[in-house]
Amino acid sequence: MKQTRTGESPVYRYLFGPVPSRRLGRSLGVDLVPAKTCPFDCLFCEAGCTTMQTLERREYVPIRDVLNELKAWVRDGGTAEYVTLSGAGEPTLHTSFGEILDFVRRHCSAKSALLTNGCLLGLPVVSDAAARADLVKASLSAWDEASFRAINRPPPGLTFDSLVDGLRTFRSRYRGIFWLEVMVV
Repeated sequence: MKQTRTGESPVYRYLFGPVPSRRLGRSLGVDLVPAKTCPFDCLFCEAGCTTMQTLERREYVPIRDVLNELKAWVRDGGTAEYVTLSGAGEPTLHTSFGEILDFVRRHCSAKSALLTNGCLLGLPVVSDAAARADLVKASLSAWDEASFRAINRPPPGLTFDSLVDGLRTFRSRYRGIFWLEVMVV
């Protein structure tokens, strides 16, 4: 992170990094939901147990504040290969995540990436916003309903078939780079 005139690094609430990534090079992270806000409570999650399991989409953090931090990062000469919507929760729960992708496209030299568990990609409003990313990486770590329940521990009403159908539908219309991360547990 570039230092300020006083020699201190700027303090951001919603941006982290840039961090080195094996797949994305230098990646500036954008965290759009409070830690561990996710529809899943996956057994293998590196961020720990989910503390707020939800399918509710809303503005979890103020979009204006996130955009202001990104503007400051750009203004201060921040560089990265990707600006990545990720963090310790599911970014597609934020109703304005597409605005962040639009900002990156218009104002950054970096490409945009969306790291998602994919469970909301079947919703047209989520799919439309996700399609604005240069790269979407979705996860699939189950092979049927029983393994989905045991490994991902989704909320009631979310099924393995709806997850797979959403991934297929999104992939059929998305023209960017799509990576499907398959977790073997």
